[in-house]
Amino acid sequence: MGLGKKTIDDQNYCGKKVLVRCDFNVPMKDGVITNENRINAALPTIQKLVNDGAKVILCSHLGKPKNGPEEKFSLAPVAVRLSELLGQPVVFANDDTVVGENAKAAVAAMKDGDVVLLQNTRFRKEETKNVEEFSKELASLADCYVDDAFGSCHRAHCSTEGVTKFLSPCVAGYLIGKELAVMGKALENADRPFVAVLGGAKIEDKLNVINNLLEKVDTLIIGGGMAFTFLKAKGYEIGKSLLDETKIDYCKDMMAKAAEKGVQLLLPVDTVCIKDFPNPIDAPVDTVTVDADAIPADMEGCDIGPKSRELFAAAVKSAKTVVWNGPMGVFENPTLAAGTLAVAQAMADSDAVTIIGGGDSAAAVEQMGLGDKMTHISTGGRRFAGIPRRQDAARRCVPRREVIFMGKTVPANRRGGFVLPKSLHSHADTVWRSHQLNREKGSRGNCPLRSPEAAPLVGFGAKPQVRTLL
Repeated sequence: MGLGKKTIDDQNYCGKKVLVRCDFNVPMKDGVITNENRINAALPTIQKLVNDGAKVILCSHLGKPKNGPEEKFSLAPVAVRLSELLGQPVVFANDDTVVGENAKAAVAAMKDGDVVLLQNTRFRKEETKNVEEFSKELASLADCYVDDAFGSCHRAHCSTEGVTKFLSPCVAGYLIGKELAVMGKALENADRPFVAVLGGAKIEDKLNVINNLLEKVDTLIIGGGMAFTFLKAKGYEIGKSLLDETKIDYCKDMMAKAAEKGVQLLLPVDTVCIKDFPNPIDAPVDTVTVDADAIPADMEGCDIGPKSRELFAAAVKSAKTVVWNGPMGVFENPTLAAGTLAVAQAMADSDAVTIIGGGDSAAAVEQMGLGDKMTHISTGGRRFAGIPRRQDAARRCVPRREVIFMGKTVPANRRGGFVLPKSLHSHADTVWRSHQLNREKGSRGNCPLRSPEAAPLVGFGAKPQVRTLL
């Protein structure tokens, strides 16, 4: 994959128990999967391991269970669909504790080439807190680890980061390689003009990537709920529309940066407004279309208007590369989907390289029947512009090392360095770090750094023993 990390092609897994972190966070309605793109994306990695004769143990999260196990977040439907797609049984280990007796029994009974799917990792509250105990439980099932969850690999959770401390080798799967290759080229070496389209309702997450995009694009289009913070920053009244007051100054800075760099920053010039949000979300709703600087105080904008659709579509059609993440409005409601459809149709009609950044954008494109018109639909959701973070996450799949010091084992930390535990601080005044994995240099604390190769260390007459775990 060319990113300096171990990949799934680096060895044969015959007879090995392999824990594979997938992204099966698929949309469901009444227990039925409504979009299986993420399942399909995981198939090449799973099939490679099956063909190798590995014992394939799959894990993933689904949704955001708030009170422990919930049936609506069970991965059982995913196991059924995987069985159909792979053409072989996929045993579902239905354990609310994820690594319970059912899971252990299912893994113990595996033969080479078998596939087991564990229950939703977020049924354990420890998952998102990266608690070591749960990481160890997951790792105890397997011999080695494959991360193929592009949409989740940036998170330091038990199933994405914690387990890598206890399994070896840890490698990247085919999906991560593909996503990094496509998204990396789009963001770092795009054919120009390069247009990025941002939308959606998750304001804070996407506002923070604008600074990076302004270094790369020729035109940045901002629609959806996040646009109203920019309109507020311009001094417009936005009624009851979505607003992140903490980001108003940031938006002013970004508009100034765009002007300084000569980047065209397009905001809605008109908006489709409603008084009350529809319940259910696809219920009929009355709308009024107004200019972006004339939103009534008792209304909220829920889609871009016709003048904005024409403006955005023209910019898209002039591009050679278009990256899009986030709908232009509440696309789940037919009355409020026109803006999203206009952007999607413009991309479908374009000869440009068109990349959909996953999440709601992918759902919208598929819902509108335009998925096959796009160059690439990412599984990565709203973090499509966070490529540097994904590369950092993927670097977990490099040979890990540990140091034997004063009879104690100190594992390398996530940044590839070594930090003495407090129990050893009384024996030395030096905390050191390795420079052999081409990591960023520098200290995160007040302790000086010394290479473990620089002996003697203060207070000791010999170098510590450093060993590679792969």
